[in-house]
Amino acid sequence: MLMRFDPFRDLDRLTKQLWGGAAIAMPMDAYRSGDEVVATFDLPGVDPESIELTVDGNVLTVAAERRFDPGEGVEVLVAERPHGRSTRQLHLGDSLDTEQVEARYDDGVLTVRVPVAAHAKARRVAISTGGRQGEITAGAAA
Repeated sequence: MLMRFDPFRDLDRLTKQLWGGAAIAMPMDAYRSGDEVVATFDLPGVDPESIELTVDGNVLTVAAERRFDPGEGVEVLVAERPHGRSTRQLHLGDSLDTEQVEARYDDGVLTVRVPVAAHAKARRVAISTGGRQGEITAGAAA
């Protein structure tokens, strides 16, 4: 499915804080819905043209940038919103079909859908017993 543990995530956040590279936060929810895994990323204020979504092997990477350019002659009084480039990686299991990834960006939310691979779906297997034939469900993990 989806690997939940990322040993480098906290280290990456700490490094960015220490060296002043405060980038935009990329909170995420992920869940399975039927025969697909859905991940939603909050990216408010991000230009859709700056979003990059790549799949390399079983790693899905989302990168986005929020820009802040007040222009010349503008005095910035408060600048608390994080700006800059942010990246988030998801490690996908072998049971997902990384060739069929779909993504949509609406109202500041990026929704990524990854279908479960056909070989990982539960299927019915016919079993013959003597002169009779019945069906059972194979125990395929998904």
